[in-house]
Amino acid sequence: MESRYNAAEIEQKWQQTWAEMGCDRTPEDPSKPKFYALSMFPYPSGNLHMGHVRNYVITDVIARLKRMQGYRVLHPMGWDAFGLPAENAAIDRGIPPSKWTYENIAQMREQLKQLGLSLDWDREVATCSPDYYKWTQWLFLQFYEAGLAYQKEAAVNWDPFDQTVLANEQVDSEGRSWRSGAKVERKLLRQWFLRITQYADELLDDLQQLKGWPDKVKTLQTNWIGKSVGAHVEFKTVAGDSIPIFTTRPDTLWGATFMVLSPEHPLVPKLTTSEQKEAIETYQKEAANKSEIDRTDDTREKTGVFTGSYAINPVNNSKIPIWIADYVLMDYGTGAIMAVPAHDQRDFEFATKFKLQIQQVVFSAEDKPENAEPLPEAFTDNQTGILYNSDVLNGLSVTDAKKRVIAYLEEKKIGTAQSNYRLRDWLISRQRYWGVPIPIIHCPSCGAVPVPDADLPVQLPSDVSFSGRGPSPLAKIEDWVNVKCPSCNEDAKRETDTMDTFIDSSWYFLRYTDAKNEGKAFDPGKVNDWMVVDQYVGGIEHAILHLLYSRFFTKVLRDRGLLKFDEPFQKLLTQGMVQGVTYKNPKTGKYVPSVQVNPENPRDPDTGEPLVSFYEKMSKSKYNGVDPKVVLGKYGADTARMFILFKAPPEKDLEWDDADVEGQFRFLNRVWRLVDEYANNKGISKRNQELSKAEKDLRRAIHTAIKEVSEDLEGDYQFNTAVSEMMKLSNALNDAQCKDSAIYEEGIQTLLILLAPFSPHLAEELWQKIGEKDSIHQQVWRKHDPTALEVDEITLVVQVMGKKRAVIQVPASATKEELETFAKTSDKVQPYLEGKEIKKVIVIPGKLVNFVLGK
Repeated sequence: MESRYNAAEIEQKWQQTWAEMGCDRTPEDPSKPKFYALSMFPYPSGNLHMGHVRNYVITDVIARLKRMQGYRVLHPMGWDAFGLPAENAAIDRGIPPSKWTYENIAQMREQLKQLGLSLDWDREVATCSPDYYKWTQWLFLQFYEAGLAYQKEAAVNWDPFDQTVLANEQVDSEGRSWRSGAKVERKLLRQWFLRITQYADELLDDLQQLKGWPDKVKTLQTNWIGKSVGAHVEFKTVAGDSIPIFTTRPDTLWGATFMVLSPEHPLVPKLTTSEQKEAIETYQKEAANKSEIDRTDDTREKTGVFTGSYAINPVNNSKIPIWIADYVLMDYGTGAIMAVPAHDQRDFEFATKFKLQIQQVVFSAEDKPENAEPLPEAFTDNQTGILYNSDVLNGLSVTDAKKRVIAYLEEKKIGTAQSNYRLRDWLISRQRYWGVPIPIIHCPSCGAVPVPDADLPVQLPSDVSFSGRGPSPLAKIEDWVNVKCPSCNEDAKRETDTMDTFIDSSWYFLRYTDAKNEGKAFDPGKVNDWMVVDQYVGGIEHAILHLLYSRFFTKVLRDRGLLKFDEPFQKLLTQGMVQGVTYKNPKTGKYVPSVQVNPENPRDPDTGEPLVSFYEKMSKSKYNGVDPKVVLGKYGADTARMFILFKAPPEKDLEWDDADVEGQFRFLNRVWRLVDEYANNKGISKRNQELSKAEKDLRRAIHTAIKEVSEDLEGDYQFNTAVSEMMKLSNALNDAQCKDSAIYEEGIQTLLILLAPFSPHLAEELWQKIGEKDSIHQQVWRKHDPTALEVDEITLVVQVMGKKRAVIQVPASATKEELETFAKTSDKVQPYLEGKEIKKVIVIPGKLVNFVLGK
């Protein structure tokens, strides 16, 4: 009896059955090769969006495939659960952050389960759980013991009205507090850092090992680390104080005509003359209130103040003025630069504005220094430039001058070769509640003292009030802050900063390997067995910080003897965005919800003005999102999975289209009817000694599908073309003229096995329907038989004078002479040859025969 495809019923049934059977638990069988498949874990906002769905479905297909290929697979899930939104919920709605977070986790866990993801929920972690952040604190102390965690003063965003520190995302585009509206100031606070710069060279060099990473991601990390090769040069003030600088252009030292210091440079007070004191202090206050982005914006007019003091250029002993300017940052390089206005556009603009000397030392090969006219802009041609006015460098090319000047500086003991980095030490302090407490106690006598391991975790207190004003909520809880020093037992105070949430996500992939271990962060044997992650899947937005910090953590923990590998992620897939149709009023800039728009004639429902439509990343603010719950409710998880996998290659952006979703739903219905009909009519399949032509053709289609799908699921994971191949096999089975044959039975089984990682519920249901007992997800992935791909006959095109006159079937093994005979004796060709002289016969084996006739 024919049955209908009921996605909701089938999916609920099999999700429950798989959970009861423990199908997705991670096996510990050491005889099998391991495969660690991991999606970047989500922040528990409460609702899945389509970007989540795409990420997790991609990883799930890979995990399911690898199980069928004989691997023991680790495919876990957890929650990146600390962060600002929970604290905002506490302020806005009076909900404790933990309650808000755990309720969201419960809701999203159920949503994930509805997708049919083969996740090992026994290894679930939540970074806000004390049994997780105990080990985050322990790992912080590993960094501290290694000298890689330290405190220093650093600037924060300060709301002068609420008297509180703001995260960057709490400061609007005009530099105002999101809550109070006050103009945000920059304020120095003592904060914690991790010394990532100590690993800069290794983080850069080891990118070459990552053959399975996209080049774009490696380039982003390379640029973020930002290694510059140049020289460290010692300038001195007229009074004798040393001002070290780093420059990538030591060849232009003879063109340095002034110095610029960061307004925060510690020498500024000493260098400032009484006449300049007021101007300097006013400028320092103004600079302190600007963001780093504003300060380094090259399009902005240059500002600065003369300190009143001078330095001596060490290569020519010229006396040059010392200025301060906000475009020089204290935490990059040394906080001081030599300014060479003739060969740096920023310095040129500064010198022009303040009428400072411009000394050209690099000229084009055609120019003569004696004929040089004032520069209209900085001369920055480093390829063909020649040095002049530069003593020992005169006449050298820029490349040769850079090499020569290093030797000169070292010989004169005024400088050395040096590399500098854009990468800065990682500021991990957050003046917030909902994060991992930093396990340090501050003692008046002993200084900073680590919390003993036995006292971990330092738990977050629960009796906390949130106002969004004043210092961190933790700093207000005296019973929590005031403790005894672990070293001397004197009265002391806890550190009230919590850690950057990137800390939590920098080691979670290690915890999954041993998620329930109460005595260790992870067992070395288990972490070295399962790591590295074989396939990591996540968004390109994490290409820099998360991946860089995870690599840094891995290297530090290796050096602490906790693990034995250099890199955490072998292959990285950065899936594209999911985009929705977006409607916008070009006059007002207002976005309009798609439900209020007629796609045939899109107009603003309020004004009647025409709207522009385009695809853009789905977001609440653009009103262009598609709720996964709606799609799952209408079509089921398998259809949603199939659409997401079929619509675009995984690394490309995906444009949501309801018609294409419907198309995948129709395809799954066709598969259902095909297999349902087979199951209802199934008898004893005939096994013929000699396969008929129909059987050979079908067997070729089956093994072509196995070969093509298998190849699509290796390397770059071209899921879209794999789905296309399954559609071809489905069509071949539907059209087959041998439905009572064992070959047809093989085709039905193969189609379901190939479909299983993509559409797991439907494949499982139909597998049972055809009489199989064990789960389809425990079957062995099929391998193609090369002999099945061989053909007995080929299609031959026959031309006469270059025009196609016939298409005939001929034996695949036919020789050139036989092909010519087959073509010549064809009923359709003979009328064109009759009575004609055949001057020449062109035979291209396997393709065509062309007869060239005489006149």
